[in-house]
Amino acid sequence: MTDHSYTLEEQLALIQRGTQEILSEEDLVAKLKLNRPLRIKAGFDPTAPDLHLGHTVLINKLKHFQDLGHEIYFLIGDYTAKIGDPSGKNSTRPPLTDEQIKVNAQTYAEQVFKILDKEKTRIVFNSEWFNDMSAGDMIQLSSQLTVSRMLERDDFSKRYAAQTPIAIHEFLYPLVQGYDSIALEADVELGGTDQTFNILMGRTLQGRYGQEPQVCITVPILEGLDGVNKMSKSLNNYVGIYDAPGTMYQKILSMPDTLIRRYFEFLSFKPMEEVETLMSEMENGRNPQEIKRVLAEELIERFHDADAAANAHKSAGNVLADGELPVDLPEVTLDLAGAEALFITQVLNQAGLAKNSSSAKDMIKRGAVKVDGDVVNAGFSLTAGQTVVIQAGKKAYAKVTVG
Repeated sequence: MTDHSYTLEEQLALIQRGTQEILSEEDLVAKLKLNRPLRIKAGFDPTAPDLHLGHTVLINKLKHFQDLGHEIYFLIGDYTAKIGDPSGKNSTRPPLTDEQIKVNAQTYAEQVFKILDKEKTRIVFNSEWFNDMSAGDMIQLSSQLTVSRMLERDDFSKRYAAQTPIAIHEFLYPLVQGYDSIALEADVELGGTDQTFNILMGRTLQGRYGQEPQVCITVPILEGLDGVNKMSKSLNNYVGIYDAPGTMYQKILSMPDTLIRRYFEFLSFKPMEEVETLMSEMENGRNPQEIKRVLAEELIERFHDADAAANAHKSAGNVLADGELPVDLPEVTLDLAGAEALFITQVLNQAGLAKNSSSAKDMIKRGAVKVDGDVVNAGFSLTAGQTVVIQAGKKAYAKVTVG
């Protein structure tokens, strides 16, 4: 059953959050009024096994539907992957081997259940119905669309105009994806904006096969940390969901301030009222880094755990809150080499906490050197048998023992 704690208006608001287009919203409202769990479909070709936050925009939307009590069908296109989806880069994406598909599909499943409820998600493979489809069935399916209709797809039309080859089998891909909606009797299909043509194909084919046409919902392509290009590993502007907590924390805090609202809308599960409060606080002078930290901790807890979220900022290379120590505190043992004591400038140099004597003296003069939490001056020294924790500046720490 759907979750009756949400009104129709609240359901619609949650579904609309972070979406690019709903075709059509009128049809969606009509389906929601049926007061039954809707069959929500999203297809994934197992072409790349490691997900980043850009991929999770769509999965988060599935989570919204799941929270509302609807049925999630996470479709892995093992059959479709053997065709090779037109890549949108004026070339055909090469088909995958059975072994590649198997490995990638398993990795996908492990990752998406960090967001979706495993017990309430149905993973299906489109080979389940296509392996039983005859050549005649595929020809009959192909008869449903014309070549001119296929050429309306943006990348097809550009390649045709540029006289770049288009293989016949590429026309099958939208048809096969569309037929998946028939096989699942989908009420709603989700996808990125780059999948609009294929998703609408499902809506068209369902109507021709006597089914109620699905609602098509697209979500935007998320910009990467550079704030310009889409998030991509090849552009190194991504946050991987398997990134270490400290790495994830550091990356999110490095994003441009202009992306804060967009990342909260697409990636956070906080109510929009809470998000708007955070945005208002930032507009009224709250440090944007504090707002980014809120998001970083939420995401790290989702993909790791609460303890990792609480301690991610202590990883080496991050700035710590006053009085905190990094979890991977380096340990250094220094030798007096016949001297009675080592002055703090010597300690900083020998422990690798300063680039040179001049840098060490400068940090001491600025009050940026602390020993066991207390600021020290140039006259401070350590003698044999002492063990202290030294902080030099905001990032350099070491546990120093004098032998």
